[in-house]
Amino acid sequence: MEIMQRSKLAVLIPCYNEAPTIKKVVQDFKDVLPEAAIFVFDNNSTDHSDRLAEEAGAVVIKEKKQGKGFVVASMLTMVDADYYLMVDADDTYPADQARSLLLPLMQEKADMVVGKRLSNFTSDAFRPLHIFGNKLVCRLINLVFDTNLTDPMSGYRSFTREVAQSLPVVAGGFDIETEMTLQLLYRHFIIHEVDITYRNRPHGSVSKLNTVHDGFKVLLKILTLFRAYKPFTFFGMISLFLILIGGTVGIFPIIEYIRFQYVYSVPKAILASGIMILAALSFTIGIILDSINLRILELNNVLSKQIRYNKNNKSG
Repeated sequence: MEIMQRSKLAVLIPCYNEAPTIKKVVQDFKDVLPEAAIFVFDNNSTDHSDRLAEEAGAVVIKEKKQGKGFVVASMLTMVDADYYLMVDADDTYPADQARSLLLPLMQEKADMVVGKRLSNFTSDAFRPLHIFGNKLVCRLINLVFDTNLTDPMSGYRSFTREVAQSLPVVAGGFDIETEMTLQLLYRHFIIHEVDITYRNRPHGSVSKLNTVHDGFKVLLKILTLFRAYKPFTFFGMISLFLILIGGTVGIFPIIEYIRFQYVYSVPKAILASGIMILAALSFTIGIILDSINLRILELNNVLSKQIRYNKNNKSG
């Protein structure tokens, strides 16, 4: 896998069958960011999107694994830059607001800047249930990670080289934006949001997002990362739930023993005891995994400091 020559600023555009819009998107960002290198990662398009992108002046790179997550993983591996701007190829995000996403990075006020869509969007920009789904995902993320983000699923975002080098991408599909956000929150990177204008797709451009299927994958991703990154909270909640059930079932044998000095509901007593044992095991697993998680996070911080140290020595 060939690594592209390092750039100061790289614009990354994932693309799958976006022939009606890709040429305009590339040209718009070339006009607004003439100093940037424009990379289009074509994900098995069948409508000559790759050829149109090349005609517009972009560097086109093929990604054969189908899915936006695989495309983003290739982007972070193959493109080396100081600053990155990632944007969808469907012409729904305005190029003229690109510098507002880059400014907080260059001022060292943020590690990632996300274009917030939900404040200003055209009437047909979101499909039915998308706003509800976005807000639901956002509330879950804010609850789990104790933050106050408003649009963690936006496809328009900028980030630093340190983020690109630190970000492990596991997602294969449209849950990639959610995963990027959660990975950064776990690693205590600073995420800022800026208002952008979100437009509806131009005529002839078709969305590849499946509301129900991809929405379920996003929710499953949040649950999976919640278990992985907040194990004490996750397994503690399971333990508390089991204690409530075990206490409810076990109250009957306890009452019988108090009244008659004998337990008639032996099956309930056995069931309650089993549930309480499971609750204790769940709580213990949470404590162990939380300790391991803390050690991993400490190791990640040490490696990040080493990367910054090597970078400073190299530049010096």
